[in-house]
Amino acid sequence: MSRRIKRMNPKPRSRDERDNSRPHQAHSAKRAGPRPSGKPGSKPPRFAGERAERRGPKVELERSAPAKPVEALLPTKVQTVTVTSDENNMRVDRFLEARFPGLSFSHIQRVVRKGELRVDGKRVDSKDRLEEGQSVRIPPLKLDAPKGGGELSEAAQKTLKALKEMTIWEDDDVLVLNKPAGLAVQGGSGMTRHIDQMLEVMRDAKGQKPRLVHRIDRETSGCLLIAKTRFAASHLTGAFRSRSARKVYWALVPGLPKPKQGRISTFLAKEEGEDDTIMRIAQHGDEGASHAVTYYAVVETAGNKLTWVSLKPVTGRTHQLRAHMAHIGHPIVGDPKYFNIENWQLPGGLQNRLHLLARRIVIPHPRGGVIDATAPLPPHMQQSWNLLGLDATRFDPIENAPEE
Repeated sequence: MSRRIKRMNPKPRSRDERDNSRPHQAHSAKRAGPRPSGKPGSKPPRFAGERAERRGPKVELERSAPAKPVEALLPTKVQTVTVTSDENNMRVDRFLEARFPGLSFSHIQRVVRKGELRVDGKRVDSKDRLEEGQSVRIPPLKLDAPKGGGELSEAAQKTLKALKEMTIWEDDDVLVLNKPAGLAVQGGSGMTRHIDQMLEVMRDAKGQKPRLVHRIDRETSGCLLIAKTRFAASHLTGAFRSRSARKVYWALVPGLPKPKQGRISTFLAKEEGEDDTIMRIAQHGDEGASHAVTYYAVVETAGNKLTWVSLKPVTGRTHQLRAHMAHIGHPIVGDPKYFNIENWQLPGGLQNRLHLLARRIVIPHPRGGVIDATAPLPPHMQQSWNLLGLDATRFDPIENAPEE
């Protein structure tokens, strides 16, 4: 499909407005907490208008009535559900996680492996992708029995310390980690250490383990949202499904994208290779194709060689930002899968690692108010910013991008 890029045409701003709209830096874990900016259940405010609200008087979170326990939401008998448009191209295991927050990874794998879950009457693998309109047979599900408490081993204590060092936001329900580049979010072939496994050391007295509610690529650093309770998992998963979460990414790309602010709209489909899997640009109606929309904005340039861009994904497809930037001729620097410019030389001093940061996430808090967390540049990107003379405190024009 040919690319479609549209200008965003932001309204001009005064110097004072620009100075007051610089990206918010999240507090440390000891002081961090949800910043209320609306009534429970309200959508988060647009980025450009949030600063004024945060400068107002502090407001206590309004505590809503406890949600129905997740146990009550699990099917006690066989049921059949239909895959929605938002679930198109979703992996089977992640489909179950999204529908039933709180299910353990091992229980999901067991249900699929035994053939108890079927798609259009056929057995599937947990990594298979679903298509809109398919019929999914779901067997009775249950939560794993809580593990007994006890003293943490030395290794577990080190893991807990590592998680605390990554924490940029935490309260009783929610945890936001600054995931380092190179650390996977979930296990895979040959994967011995990943965030999901590390969270085992945070099981509470009832045996509840913090749950992943979204993912970022292994080589992408930055904001990763974790639900500490089943109640939070259900609400946060729903917020992602309804696209109430606002995400901003920073990237370094070769050349200068034109126009400087725009919208990329394509269809993406998974393409299996002998040694790797990538997302390719597809046509509407292609098997497994899902619509993907990304807004981008140029923040600052380093000559005509490299450009710092801010990215705002509307949809959340696999490798969406990486595939979209490659599609418009500006693949992300250090991307081993999608960097496709022949004979391009990396400037001296820059590391050949993926220059992509999950910079910021803004999402309704399960108990009211808004979670707003920002991750700093990882070491390899900070080194590049320093060498190129880029100013990380500049106003980020992606705040003018539409929400849809």
